[in-house]
Amino acid sequence: MEQINQSIAHLLLNMGIDKENIDWSSQILLVLGIILISYIITKLFKHLVIPVVQKITAKTKATWDDYIFNEKMMTSFCRMIPPLVYYILLPFVFKNVPLLLDILLKACLIYLVISTVRLVGAFLNSLYEISNEHEALKNRPLKGIYQMINLISIGVGIILIISILIDKDATTILAGLGASAAVLMLIFKDSILGLVAGVQLSANDMLRPGDWITMTKYGADGYVIEVSLTIVKVQNFDKTITTIPPYILVSDSFQNWRGMRESGGRRIKRSLYIDMTTVRFCTEEEKQTFIRKGWITEEEMKKETVNLYVFRRYVQQYIEQHPDINHDMTQMIRQMAPTTEGLPLEIYCFTNTPEWIPYENIQSALFDHLIAVMPAFGLRIFQRPAGTDIQAERLINRQ
Repeated sequence: MEQINQSIAHLLLNMGIDKENIDWSSQILLVLGIILISYIITKLFKHLVIPVVQKITAKTKATWDDYIFNEKMMTSFCRMIPPLVYYILLPFVFKNVPLLLDILLKACLIYLVISTVRLVGAFLNSLYEISNEHEALKNRPLKGIYQMINLISIGVGIILIISILIDKDATTILAGLGASAAVLMLIFKDSILGLVAGVQLSANDMLRPGDWITMTKYGADGYVIEVSLTIVKVQNFDKTITTIPPYILVSDSFQNWRGMRESGGRRIKRSLYIDMTTVRFCTEEEKQTFIRKGWITEEEMKKETVNLYVFRRYVQQYIEQHPDINHDMTQMIRQMAPTTEGLPLEIYCFTNTPEWIPYENIQSALFDHLIAVMPAFGLRIFQRPAGTDIQAERLINRQ
């Protein structure tokens, strides 16, 4: 290096530059040379090494290496080359100017720390993309965990930068921060709670992106679109967005409809309120009609048969033969306790699809039919009298 400096000095003397300026001129030229070297190495790495690595990863059967060595990761790695080159070569140029050399080396270290933190962030993004592609991990709320690790790396980077600036060991700074741990915990309370909640949600498989959840207390009723370190975003069915802190989902209760979707069926649980004044024994003529239609048997005809009983049997048979009802799940017609609104006859079964619109169509068509067929059994739906009913009754009484 000394020979290089002497050669440059001799060249500058021949160019007519004063001796007093020779040292600085040669150092400037050397610095320019170092910048050029750094530029050339970076370009060679970017245009030669990266394409070769990407070709190798493209030929492998595994997909994880495509994410680890993707464009963002390799670009982040490229950013680490200049500070490393400067840090290695600058001492040869400014060895006679220790104060300036110290400042430049600190700047290189800070540059290197920042580049490393950005590389860690790109690596975590690649891990998140890999987990989204993995069958067992894609539905796990891992984004918050990756965000917390990235936050920790940023914190470590800040501590290292401070230690470089004040010429103190990083462990000494950490010891000083330990004394103010309570303040730090207060500042990062939501992040810490979010990390713990994210681990619990993931470990217990309580929540996944895409789940339909209901949390009435916080106005959430829709699909989870994002699970991060500090918030869970839920897009409600009216297209509004509700944000909930992750730790609330752990400490409070919420309803997850994933089980319903995975079962392949959706429950119908609705009652027909029957006017109890229409419940009676069947006449012989009605029994004959019911036998012809297959609603009762010859044996049942010999007994006193109630029209509500025949209707219950009819509904049970109708559901068992319905093509849109899931016959592998519970099917039940039950009579509930009488109320002032009539006698509830509850239909309990499951459709063969969990999708909302088809479910509503199947349920509506089912009850359309049952309400329409009730008069054939001599039954009537209970309904509070309206003003028109009262007026019609008065007209009849007047006549």
